[in-house]
Amino acid sequence: MRFSYKLSDAIHILAFLSIYENDDLSSQRIADSIGSNASVVRNLMSDLRTASLIITRQGTASPQLAQDIADISVYDVYMAITMDHNLLHIDPKTNPDCIVGANIQSTLDVIYSDIETTAHDEMKKTTIKSIVDDILAQHNAKI
Repeated sequence: MRFSYKLSDAIHILAFLSIYENDDLSSQRIADSIGSNASVVRNLMSDLRTASLIITRQGTASPQLAQDIADISVYDVYMAITMDHNLLHIDPKTNPDCIVGANIQSTLDVIYSDIETTAHDEMKKTTIKSIVDDILAQHNAKI
């Protein structure tokens, strides 16, 4: 199973833009911070721009936040990025001749829906500002 880091990386980009707003904001510099490559950063920034979370200007390395980080939730970022937005997945190929196989999908569908609703509600409560504040607090505790 392959994991997607798009949400984590998109949040990373927003935190980077906030903390280093007056510094080098090139996609390469951000990619170095993420441990990725610049094309991944540019693709995520395109998603964030489309969702009106950042402002970019073609040909310049000067992206900026389009909103106050206190107004951007993790859910906003999650919905902005191009990815599968289902947190949990049900195996569609179970055996219909088995009691469990014939009924597990509809049972899990209801349970998974409730879990995803709860997760989305928590994402809506968490702002990029709270993440940036925690990053800075951790940094300051180390120095």
